Amino acid sequence: MANSSSIPHFLLLPLPGTRQLQLLHFCLFLAIYLAALLGNGLIISTIASDHHLHTPMYFFLLNLSILDLGAISTTVPKSMSNSLRSTRDISYAGCAAQVFLFFFFLSAESFLLTIMSYNRYVAICRPLHYETLLGGRVCVHLAAAAWASGVLYALLHTANTFSLPLCQGNAVDQFFCEIPQILKLSCSTSYLRELWLLVVSACLGFVCFVFIVVSYVQIFRAVLRIPSQQGRHKAFATCLPHLAVLFLFVTTGIFAHLKPSSISSPSLDLVVSVLYSVVPPAVNPLIYSLRNQELKAALSKLLPGCFQKQ
Repeated sequence: MANSSSIPHFLLLPLPGTRQLQLLHFCLFLAIYLAALLGNGLIISTIASDHHLHTPMYFFLLNLSILDLGAISTTVPKSMSNSLRSTRDISYAGCAAQVFLFFFFLSAESFLLTIMSYNRYVAICRPLHYETLLGGRVCVHLAAAAWASGVLYALLHTANTFSLPLCQGNAVDQFFCEIPQILKLSCSTSYLRELWLLVVSACLGFVCFVFIVVSYVQIFRAVLRIPSQQGRHKAFATCLPHLAVLFLFVTTGIFAHLKPSSISSPSLDLVVSVLYSVVPPAVNPLIYSLRNQELKAALSKLLPGCFQKQ
């Protein structure tokens, strides 16, 4: 039985064989990556530079953009590099780093989206207590807790995964290193430890999801009681972007990991993995900025002539 430390490198999912398709893959990933860098970078710069946006909602949105940038930068650059060099290799240390960073950004984003739903609940359902429940120090502590929880979970899963003996080869059936794919390379029953950890993590994620659903049930009940149509529209406008981001994050992740094996194919698996790991960080800035008049106004100040106030 070979120890995992004896594996010098891993082989990622082979991309389409012809050189033209490999270059097409590179160009597609480059376009998505640049869109993510531009969109999230603009949101971070705008919120940081405009004091009108120094509120809890935009503070959490800034953190979300940083996490999105980190998540997409963990997987896409290496995949683009492999496409240009017509290779599948990733070093053992590079694979471990990808697992740690991707799991860190993913779990921290899950906690942050839960915190953002609590922020919306307090703002709409308990507005008189908003400053007390979500003051500046509380927001910093909540964001720090999301980041720290992500680090803890990533350390736990990465250390446990790479302590397993791997003797089923070194080919990872994914375009980046991912824990479920690495577990398939283990031939020891000790991989059940990591499976249990993943189950516990999934249960915690389900608890977060239930918390978000309950929060939004209360939010919609409160919004529907607002007498003015303009007030209801404004309340819905602040909630819908968060719901859209949450829907994209949850549905793509669930489909990627729980889709029936009967419909699996290399091409479909690649498309699904791109949808859940690459597309959300690029699309989130667009979702948040489309209907947010305050963010549009701040962007128009940051980039005169590029945006118009509405």
